[in-house]
Amino acid sequence: MSTKGKVVGIVSNLVTIEVDGPVGQNEICYIDLAGVKLMAEVIKITGNKAFVQVFESTRGLNVGCEAEFTGRMLEVTMGPGMLSRNYDGLQNDLNKMTDVFLKRGEYTPPLDNERKWAFKPIASEGDEVRGGDWIGEVQEGWIAHKIMVPFAFEGTGTIQSVAPEGEYTVEDTVAVVVDGEGNEQKLTMTMRWPVKVEVRTYKDKPRPFKVMETGVRTIDTLNPMMEGGTGFIPGPFGCGKTVLQHLISKYAEADLIIVVACGERANEVVEIFTEFPELDDPRTGRKLMERTIIICNTSNMPVAAREASVYTGMTIAEYYRMMGLKVLLLADSTSRWAQALREMSNRMEELPGQDAFPMDLPAIVSNFYSRAGFVYLHNGQSGSITFIGTVSPAGGNLKEPVTESTKKAARAFYALAQQRADSKRYPAIDPIDSYSKYLEYQEVVDYMDEHLEKGWVDKVLKMKDILLRGKEARDQINILGDDGVPIDYHVIFNKSEIVDFIILQQDGFDKVDASTPIKRQQYIANKILDICDSSFDFENFENVTTYFKKVINIMKQMNYQEFQNEKFNSLEKELDDLLAERRVNGDGGPGEDRKETVLDERRSGDEG
Repeated sequence: MSTKGKVVGIVSNLVTIEVDGPVGQNEICYIDLAGVKLMAEVIKITGNKAFVQVFESTRGLNVGCEAEFTGRMLEVTMGPGMLSRNYDGLQNDLNKMTDVFLKRGEYTPPLDNERKWAFKPIASEGDEVRGGDWIGEVQEGWIAHKIMVPFAFEGTGTIQSVAPEGEYTVEDTVAVVVDGEGNEQKLTMTMRWPVKVEVRTYKDKPRPFKVMETGVRTIDTLNPMMEGGTGFIPGPFGCGKTVLQHLISKYAEADLIIVVACGERANEVVEIFTEFPELDDPRTGRKLMERTIIICNTSNMPVAAREASVYTGMTIAEYYRMMGLKVLLLADSTSRWAQALREMSNRMEELPGQDAFPMDLPAIVSNFYSRAGFVYLHNGQSGSITFIGTVSPAGGNLKEPVTESTKKAARAFYALAQQRADSKRYPAIDPIDSYSKYLEYQEVVDYMDEHLEKGWVDKVLKMKDILLRGKEARDQINILGDDGVPIDYHVIFNKSEIVDFIILQQDGFDKVDASTPIKRQQYIANKILDICDSSFDFENFENVTTYFKKVINIMKQMNYQEFQNEKFNSLEKELDDLLAERRVNGDGGPGEDRKETVLDERRSGDEG
């Protein structure tokens, strides 16, 4: 018999229910408001009172309204037919809603229960299986959707029977498994799983070590993201977070894309719904939406549903990871998720942390980010979830609690700078503040040495050093004036500008420059490092600026050409001729050494 209760307190969408039986943490209940069932989740239990967060508007709710508990946690239903869907945070299919505005108490099925799928068995009668093992597959778009033993299946079991190849609905029985205690379990194409519980039916979860190409040079070359890695993009309004996310989702080396629009303004979410279906997929030649799932909760939807949306997205990503797929999960923005946590914490009168966020915010963020990763399945296949979240710090303050908490959890940090955006240097990722901790992993260094070239990570660090020294030189020039510093300062600054203009800046709307393959990035990076290692002869600082502007102009034109086509090669020859005009024989001439010594002395003096 299910537990029932009555509403005894209401604070916005935090409702206190007095119960007549046992309830569990994160259990789902339905509150009856004049025949309309409002879905809610238990977030705190004290004695015979359960505090629940309601996923709907509580307007009109009164003390005394009845509630019924389901005995189940907040779950998602997973199976064939999720691709190209637009869900809300509770996995309601938004396309099936009956009106322009969402109605309270209206919940729609996430899957089409009547559609038939062409099932092909993989496992055979007598096979030993465990949770997450594949028993068959159906073709969903261009993805072979694996039908799996439910993740909740405990221990090992034996397949008693598998349905023959044919067409079935998602609710038809496709296999029967006998568990270790001799109980028969009928398996369909669907399964349910609580969103706040990590799926751990894989064999092993090593540290990420494979590079995930995104086509964005400033990411791939300087601060690479690993397959199964975690990263986040903080930045103020108008710095290009949305365009950058579109570029990553379009060109990243991923089989499947899940976009979680968490608490963004409604007009921004509408842009996602209208623009994503129009994006062409360079991998398949079809529309990008065909391998995309969108989960949406706008800023004017209840905060509880906003909080649920990120967990729903991660759980669906874990489901596809268990099929051996590379999943890219994008969340925009995790700041809104954290704000939802803050609102509920404040309503429960918990002890507040910095800026009134929950005291355990860093632990919540870390626990969520840890669910991403690269895994090996029991059948020898591998799958991954690469998670990139955006953070919207108020006023661009990167010291606020959400950004600081995320920094502790994410391994890659791509800081969008207002100054770079204002000067139209896109993508506006600050090369000095941003980092990728994956460059510190020995397995990543070994992977780079094997798949790119020996010592590649050292070259990356060298480019970062060139940018840092260029910034120092620019600051000195700004303070002392163009003619107040040695020519060497102008040389080192302009060399850093080559790295900035040719590698860091990219035209996201040009069909060639929008995405750069890693081998081309390697070629151009080596070309730039060769220039930076060379010494040049100049009479005055004006010659330095004029000369390097010509170099940058030629290399920018090269970025717009197909790699090593006739035009590209002719521009490269023009560049080599230009470099030969002022290049001094030998690499790293005395002028460069003297310049570095001056900067090192200034740096040590500042530290002293």
